[in-house]
Amino acid sequence: MKADLIIKAACVVTCDENRKEHILRNGGYVAIKDGIITEVGEGEPSSGLIGAETVVMDRKEETLTPGLIDSHTHLVHGGSRENELPMKLMGVPYLEILKQGGGILSTVKNTRTMTKEALKEKARKSLKQMLLHGTTTIEAKSGYGLDFDTEIKCLEAAAELDGEQPVDIVRTFMGAHAIPVEYKGNTRGYMDFMLKEVMPVVKERNLAEFMDVFCEHGVFSPEESEELFLAGKEMGFKLKIHADEIVPLQGAELAAKLGAVSADHLLAASDEGIEMMSKAGVTATVLPGTSFYLMTGKFARGRDMINKGVRVAIATDYNPGSSPTENLQQVMTFACFGMKLTPEEIFRGMTINAAHAIGREKEIGSLEAGKKADLVLFQCNNPEYVVYHYGINHVETVIKDGKVVVDKGQIL
Repeated sequence: MKADLIIKAACVVTCDENRKEHILRNGGYVAIKDGIITEVGEGEPSSGLIGAETVVMDRKEETLTPGLIDSHTHLVHGGSRENELPMKLMGVPYLEILKQGGGILSTVKNTRTMTKEALKEKARKSLKQMLLHGTTTIEAKSGYGLDFDTEIKCLEAAAELDGEQPVDIVRTFMGAHAIPVEYKGNTRGYMDFMLKEVMPVVKERNLAEFMDVFCEHGVFSPEESEELFLAGKEMGFKLKIHADEIVPLQGAELAAKLGAVSADHLLAASDEGIEMMSKAGVTATVLPGTSFYLMTGKFARGRDMINKGVRVAIATDYNPGSSPTENLQQVMTFACFGMKLTPEEIFRGMTINAAHAIGREKEIGSLEAGKKADLVLFQCNNPEYVVYHYGINHVETVIKDGKVVVDKGQIL
């Protein structure tokens, strides 16, 4: 079969789970036809792949990888929270900032006042930054509305953006992100509102594939989280969980018990929880940028998780309060120096493992025949350099569905 496009590179990071060696360091190529990868190989492509119409991109000084996948973001929201920086620098805990009306509740107030079009325009700017930095697929959570109209509005905005620009958006309903002020002291009432009035509509209108709950002290207890999850599972939602972020609350154990696709944060996850996640096949999504930004002095135990057989994904946690960055390359630095993960582990965490975290491992996340042609070319001849030389954008070219969408730092 003649290819539409062939990309040759100095180094090809396949992240292919079926290959013993994930990195082709002596040069290789990827052949693409109709937006799908047809062949990945070392050395030079055969003449049988090249026809009169085939475009050959010869990038012998660059590294080719799968498109990066950001498997945990809070894309759609209003406002920003730089005003909280002084409190953070003084060491005021996040849950205390939340009690004072800051944190999530501050963003909820801003998000409720914005129109859907205004929210889309703000999110569109973030998506452009993500694409320029090599991200081709993201997961986007709601959770900054905490009422019917705004939760629906945010999910609709994400759904519409999915078809209006190149980055694919996988949607997650997270009405259980916090208790809104109108339900203060009435968690039971808020849960009933979500269960009876919001979640059925979200599912009926196919606005979200996943649901997520902030299982944390002062937010939703493990018992409350389980009730929400069981109801959501019955409705047809796949499960994700904000687990053990601040205190050990058996969130990892709950993820394993319920068969969640991923458990996220996990800074305080117990040894038993990690073991249970490994046995249950739950992907751990770690968020080292959040640890850095909140100055916790603590990172999720990614090394222990990997050693115990847990699949580890790495994401930005892009949000206005605890990780306001769209740049997965920056997060690579925190994963390396904060969690002691290797560049190869980091690239896997942002490609094939991240694909598992959003249920897309059969479609994206690795360079292998039959998968979507989402690829990134970095301006270096090995993946280690991307992590080593931090603070800049190494992306030269981004290819989405077999078409060049970013070249030389510009969106086409």
